[in-house]
Amino acid sequence: MRVLYYDCFSGISGDMNLGALLDVGVEEAYLRQELSKLSLDSAFELVIQKASKMGISGTKVTVKLTPQWHVSPHHHEHRTFKSIEAIINNSTLSPSIKERSLKMFWMVALAEGKIHGKEPQNVGFHEVGAVDSIVDIVGAAICLEALHVKKIMASKIELGGGFVQCAHGTLPVPAPATLEILHNVPVTLGRVPFETTTPTGAAIIKANVDMYEKMPSLTIEKIGYGIGHKEFDIPNVLRVFLGEVEEKVAFSEEVVLETNIDDMSPEILSYVQEKLFEAGAKDVYTTAITTKKNRLGVKLSVLVGQEKEAEAMEIIFAETSSIGLRRSLVQKVMLEREMQRVLTPYGEISVKCVFAHEKMLKYKAEYEECKQAALNHNVPILKIYESVTVAMKERQDDSKI
Repeated sequence: MRVLYYDCFSGISGDMNLGALLDVGVEEAYLRQELSKLSLDSAFELVIQKASKMGISGTKVTVKLTPQWHVSPHHHEHRTFKSIEAIINNSTLSPSIKERSLKMFWMVALAEGKIHGKEPQNVGFHEVGAVDSIVDIVGAAICLEALHVKKIMASKIELGGGFVQCAHGTLPVPAPATLEILHNVPVTLGRVPFETTTPTGAAIIKANVDMYEKMPSLTIEKIGYGIGHKEFDIPNVLRVFLGEVEEKVAFSEEVVLETNIDDMSPEILSYVQEKLFEAGAKDVYTTAITTKKNRLGVKLSVLVGQEKEAEAMEIIFAETSSIGLRRSLVQKVMLEREMQRVLTPYGEISVKCVFAHEKMLKYKAEYEECKQAALNHNVPILKIYESVTVAMKERQDDSKI
């Protein structure tokens, strides 16, 4: 299985990430071509050059604002997440690049919104900073899609220490937004008395990394170094590895919560199921049973990760008549899956594809999108499913050529 590993011993920023991904093999011309689809060419110049830091050679990326942009009377305006979303969605970038880009920007907006007490959609990004962020984040999405990796992994993220000057004054490192974004991500602190991970770098990691661990066992094909702009006592570089790992069946330990209920309306249980799914439950289902005194009832079963267990318990106790739960640890086996989109005569449809040993075993079209397409085109929903099957077969046949 092809993987990308981030070694963030000196943190990560948007420009270091672009440098590392270019250094590991993404074509500079391809990155420039894709970024041009944003129609922001007049706002910035992308400077890419070979550089070194403390004897380590790599690629250094600088996003320079054009002189016209600096002197523009509007350069102090703020762009909101909504306006940045419109720039990305109105571009001719691929749907997968748009989706990956917006996921990263949304994480920054969520963090900034929580810190400043604003709705994420209305968070203001300073105009100059917004251009940097758009290039860094969309560039990250372009490069990650170009590498075609099945999994992205990372070490602990070094955040640095000390204080940093920003638009809101002098703040401690890590910056509040960086900390908020990296909630539940393993980090290290204080390796140097400077900021090593920026909010943009944090969003790139949080939105794209599948798992965090020390250097995994892999066959390394390429190594890339993204050269930073700061001077530390350690090399200010981001190191990435591109390689292959042996694909194994994935086991994860989950929790099953169960309770028997024989004195509630099924309608209320339906509401409870929805709340549990919204809270992050992996599966929620009921089984018809007979309880004491031969009463008809149901067994409510909830499969949930241990990090969401307390929240699931709280919902069950608050929303049902249950006064006790059974709890058991289970091992869940999951095949690798990814979402793909195929073009049909009725529009693009998302398809969940399931793999084992990098071979597709099965796929299933997303019901809600098929339903909407059937309603929009006034055709039987079976025709939508059939068109997905034809599109998937054509894609598989093309891949064999």
